[in-house]
Amino acid sequence: MVPRVFEPPSFDEATRRLAEIGRRLDGRNWVLGTSGNFSAVLSRRPLALAITASGTHKGRLTRRQFLTVDADGRVVGRSGAGRPSAETLLHLELARRGAGAVLHTHSVWGTIVSDLHADARGLAIQGYEMLKGLSGVVSHDHREWLPIVENDQDMERLAGVVHEALEAHPAAHGVLLRQHGLYTWGTTLDDAARHVEVLEFLLETVGRRSAPWHE
Repeated sequence: MVPRVFEPPSFDEATRRLAEIGRRLDGRNWVLGTSGNFSAVLSRRPLALAITASGTHKGRLTRRQFLTVDADGRVVGRSGAGRPSAETLLHLELARRGAGAVLHTHSVWGTIVSDLHADARGLAIQGYEMLKGLSGVVSHDHREWLPIVENDQDMERLAGVVHEALEAHPAAHGVLLRQHGLYTWGTTLDDAARHVEVLEFLLETVGRRSAPWHE
């Protein structure tokens, strides 16, 4: 997933863009309340992220509601107020795998689908034209596998489970936490935002077709 030449945004640019994305996702009801968290890689060596502070409304983000964290999740450098998202370790895990930006949503359909398909430990999506919006996908015949992992309040353990799931399915463009929501990412902020829109569309489509009341 890492581009040949990584050109990280500045803290100001990353936070401005993430705030814009937050307003868009909030407008779709994908990050209600204080749910969700967003990050962008500011540096690879050493690894540093701009990440939303815990407890923030993602539709009303300001620069002061972002923090800079290092590879261990510690706050460093230019940062706002508060503490990093409780799920910072998941963002760092995905950044180490090459993501340039990570977006986490809590949509109704992501929550429902992650529960309905949890026993299979994942969800296969195939045949939809919208799949071509995912990086590297050129046909609706593509089979996208979204791993589903159990939610866990132990973030170190959960990051390890996500690592194992993506080691088993390295081509995945996202991962679902059961009864929780979607994590997706991209090489750039634009890629990550597009992947949210594509995957949330697909989750709603699959959810409406597979829900018990559909029959």
